[in-house]
Amino acid sequence: MSDTQPDNVVRTYIDTHRAAFLDDLAEWLRIPSVSAQPEHADDVRRSAEWLAAKLKETGFPVAEVWETDGAPAVYAHWPSEDPDAPTVLVYGHHDVQPAALADGWDTDPFEPVVRDGRMYARGAADDKGQVFFHTLGVRGNAAPAVHLKLIVEGEEESGSAHFRELVETRAGELAADVVIVSDTGMWSETTPTVCTGMRGVADCEIDLHGPDQDIHSGAFGGAVPNPATAAARLVAALHDDDGRVTVPGFYDGIAELTDAERALIAELPFDEAEWLRTAKSHAAAGEAGYSTLERVWARPTAEVNGIGGGYQGPGGKTIVPSSAHVKLSFRLVSGQDPYEVEAAVKEWVAARIPDGIRHAVTFGAPTRPCLTPLDHPALQSVVRSMGRAFGQKIRFTREGGSGPAADLQDVLGAPVLFLGISVPSDGWHAPNEKVELDLLLKGVETAAYLWGDLAAGPHAHRTPRTPA
Repeated sequence: MSDTQPDNVVRTYIDTHRAAFLDDLAEWLRIPSVSAQPEHADDVRRSAEWLAAKLKETGFPVAEVWETDGAPAVYAHWPSEDPDAPTVLVYGHHDVQPAALADGWDTDPFEPVVRDGRMYARGAADDKGQVFFHTLGVRGNAAPAVHLKLIVEGEEESGSAHFRELVETRAGELAADVVIVSDTGMWSETTPTVCTGMRGVADCEIDLHGPDQDIHSGAFGGAVPNPATAAARLVAALHDDDGRVTVPGFYDGIAELTDAERALIAELPFDEAEWLRTAKSHAAAGEAGYSTLERVWARPTAEVNGIGGGYQGPGGKTIVPSSAHVKLSFRLVSGQDPYEVEAAVKEWVAARIPDGIRHAVTFGAPTRPCLTPLDHPALQSVVRSMGRAFGQKIRFTREGGSGPAADLQDVLGAPVLFLGISVPSDGWHAPNEKVELDLLLKGVETAAYLWGDLAAGPHAHRTPRTPA
């Protein structure tokens, strides 16, 4: 299937090969590649080997299983016949979340079932289905119009613990002008969208220690520092009355929303009441001056994930507890450096701890935010290609969550773009995960158009290089 063939020819090709494509996808979905469960380590490897073999069958001259200190990844490369063509790297993952009938599935989560135009199976949308649509998008080609590479990791659902190291080690082979991430979704079945950014995250645990043991609150209370009180005061001081984070320097350098971006977000058919029902919440809240979508997509946050200390059992126990604990997470936006945020939080905590309380602040491994400028030529290629496939205007979203895409942007120095066709009802991580088959094939069609569009685009998004 040529990148430049007319739309009707592309659609006919997809329709002709639909059944075989879905049979192949179902075969892959039967492999329970659950990276979080050690008993499935062999299945994760089998999934990687299956994909590498299928990519070679598709036409990729290079398709390899790459080892890590954890689960294996898959790398593939199909050079263009044009040595000056741009290089595109597609990211996805082949591992999946745990799933069992006892979790509430209607059918075996690893035996795909097609009902009412949907395929139900763990990984159908997150992320095997979205990885796999790229295979039909290039099938039948002599070579794609771009130097096309794929990196499909095996640990995304368990934290991507070894992904950045893999990218750093293999940076030469993974070098690209553009990174396409197919591990995201759209607004809805009727409102196709392109995601333009994801927030990063930094999380920490704060341990507070006062007396060397729990002590009597009558004999000592009011005369010694209480770590639970210190924890409560710390949490209460985290935000001001407008919902802004009070850590000095927290907002330094962030990419503020432009009027144009706010207008594009406002175009989306957002129903706050329905959103609140989904959130199981009884009110919206957050930083003053921003809409709900702006808050979850484009503003940094600080959340109290947990707070505890002292006696938690039934009845009373009149003590000054010896310790207290707080868990915080910070969602970060473009312009924020997680290590600078970490340093600022540690300094802020230290300044608020009373004498007699020992404390430690421990951060986990952070994820950086990423953002694609709306006027980036490669983003416009994605929008045009989706517009051709869906036959309607493409709108823009961001995602409030985080993923390893920023590692690719950070290490490779290439812009990250998002091409996903999943919708909220697909039930990622939930029982009865599914993918809408018509949308999945729209993903195939978009990919079929995209490589030619990128190759024909302005040289502004190309970096001449010898293909790896």
